[in-house]
Amino acid sequence: MENNKLNAKDLINVGIYTAICAVLVCAVAMTGVIPIMMVLLIVFVPLLTGIPYMMFLTKVKKFGMILIMNVIMGAFMWVTGMSYYALIVGTISGLIAELIYRAGGYKSKWHGIIAFAIAGLYCWANYFGIFFNSEAYFSTRQNFGQEYIDSVTKMLPVWMCPVLFVVDVICGIIGGWIGTKVLRKHFEKAGIA
Repeated sequence: MENNKLNAKDLINVGIYTAICAVLVCAVAMTGVIPIMMVLLIVFVPLLTGIPYMMFLTKVKKFGMILIMNVIMGAFMWVTGMSYYALIVGTISGLIAELIYRAGGYKSKWHGIIAFAIAGLYCWANYFGIFFNSEAYFSTRQNFGQEYIDSVTKMLPVWMCPVLFVVDVICGIIGGWIGTKVLRKHFEKAGIA
């Protein structure tokens, strides 16, 4: 049972891959100053983070690593100006992703792809402030200007919430699949089929 506990090497792997994903998310988020790119973050974040995340999954053999990464990513989203919803949804989706990947015995490529798609729902949660309380959300973003605020809110009415959920999951599956193709040799070496 001792070897099922997370050790320093596991936590270092979590830290390294979380940092890589956070840098990619920040790079994509910088394009959000253009209204349409704010909406398209839900597409580009899962597509671009698929490769490092799938590499991370080749290191995951113990319960807790995915959850820790998601909690950190959710907290990161919150402290960088998104909402606390990312932390809440990130924690829940991280736990679900953990259970999915564990169900595949940490050896199933498709369980890994689905786990990645679900874990990435913290990105979808970043839009909750716009969907459910745009006035409060944009009150701290007045420097973007009213034209920007009007453009984004027009593109993101409440009915877009479930649409973006589906888009996030589909792009997560595509990003995860791309990651497994690019990292095929790493997956074979890790015994993941």
